[in-house]
Amino acid sequence: MNSKLIILIVIVLGAIAIAQLVRVYELSSKLRKTGENEISNRDNRLNGNFMLLFVILLFVGFVWLMLKYGWTGRGDAASVHGKETDWLLDVNLWLILVVFFITNALLFFFAYKYVKKPGVPAYYFPHDNKLELIWTVVPAIVLAVIIVLGLKKWNDVTSEPSNDAIRVELFSKQFDWTARYSGEDNKLGKFDYKLTTDVNELGLMTGPMIDSAINNMENGATGINRLSKDLNDPNVMMSQEDRDLKLKDLYVKERLIRALYQMKERYNSKMDAMAEDDFIQKDTLYLCVNKPYEFNFRAKDVIHSAYFPHFRAQMNTVPGQVTRFKFTPDVTTKQMQKRMHNNAFNYILMCNKICGGAHYKMKMMVVVLTKHEYDTWLASKKGQTFGDMTKKVDSVEAPAMADSLSTMAMDSIPAL
Repeated sequence: MNSKLIILIVIVLGAIAIAQLVRVYELSSKLRKTGENEISNRDNRLNGNFMLLFVILLFVGFVWLMLKYGWTGRGDAASVHGKETDWLLDVNLWLILVVFFITNALLFFFAYKYVKKPGVPAYYFPHDNKLELIWTVVPAIVLAVIIVLGLKKWNDVTSEPSNDAIRVELFSKQFDWTARYSGEDNKLGKFDYKLTTDVNELGLMTGPMIDSAINNMENGATGINRLSKDLNDPNVMMSQEDRDLKLKDLYVKERLIRALYQMKERYNSKMDAMAEDDFIQKDTLYLCVNKPYEFNFRAKDVIHSAYFPHFRAQMNTVPGQVTRFKFTPDVTTKQMQKRMHNNAFNYILMCNKICGGAHYKMKMMVVVLTKHEYDTWLASKKGQTFGDMTKKVDSVEAPAMADSLSTMAMDSIPAL
C-alpha cells in the first residue's frame, strides 16, 4: 500500500513540475519579448546537429542488432523449396535495407545541412518531371520483378506433385491436428462429413461406413425413428419449445438420411480399398528425408492455418474445401539438432490463425527420418490401417452420430 502511495505522489509531483516548467518557459518568452513560434538560430543549429547524431546512432544500433541476433532469425530452411524461398526473402530484405539506409540518410542529413539560416530564404522546388518519372518507374519495375518471382515460386509449391510424391491429409479442428497417410496405393480415400462417427472421425467413405451412418441416423438413440415416436406419442410430455426443437431436428435428419441413401446408390464398393489402406496418425507427423510430399488440408469447424516454419510452408485450412501444397524435406531431425546444438529440437506444425481460446496449444510435432528409419516406422503401422481398425469392431456404433450431424447442419436450416 505504501509503495503505491509513493508512486502516486511521484506521478502527481512530476505532472506539477512539468506544468511549472511550461509556465516558466512562457514567462521567459514574454520577458525576451519573443513569440512561441520564433525559434532562435542557436536552437535551429542544435536541432540540426541532433538530427545528424540521431541518424548515426540509428544506423549503428541497427547494424549491431543484425550482427548480434542474426540476419533474419528464421534459422536454416529444412526443405528444398524453403532454400529458394529464403533466397527470395533475402532479395526483398536487401532491397528494403538499401532503400531504408539511403532515404533515412538523406532525410536526416538534409535536416542538418539545410537548417534555417539568417537571411537565407528557402528554395522553392515545386515539380520535376524527370524525378517524378524516376521514382515512379523504378519502384514499379522492382515490384514487378519481385511479384513475378513470388508468383513463380507460389505456382511451383501449389502445382501438381510428381507421381512418387507421398499423399498425406492433415485434418484440423479445435484444437488439434490429425494426419492421414495414403497407404500402399498412395491414394487418399474419399470422405464425406455425413459419415462422421466416433469410429470414423474423419468421415472416410466406405460401404460399411455408409450403412453404419444410415443405421444410426434411422435407429440411433436420437435417430429419426425415436424422434418420430416421441413426437407422435401422446404420453410423452414436452413443452412447445421442446417440440419445436425436435421437429427442427427431425427435419434436418430427414434431409441427411435422403442424402445418405443417395450416396449409397451412387457409391462403388471398389472404392473401399482407397480408404481402407489409409492409416491415421495423431500427435506426431513422420516424414522421410528427400522424399516429396503432397499435403491435403481439411478443417472441421473454423478456418485454421497449417504453418511449417522450418519448411517455409503455410496454407489455410477451410471448412468445406480442400487446400493443398507440396514440399520435400531435406534435413532430418537429428541433422538439425546437430546444427543447432540442441538435442531437444523438433520440427513443428502450428496453427497460424487465431481459431479460438485454446489456439495457442494447437501444435503437432514433426519428425524427419532417414529412409531406413522411415521404412521401419511404416512397417510398425501394418495392421493399423483404417480397414483393420474398423474390422475390429463387430458392430460399428456411434451414439453421437445423429446429434453431431444435425448440429453441423442446423445453422443452415431456417426456423420452422
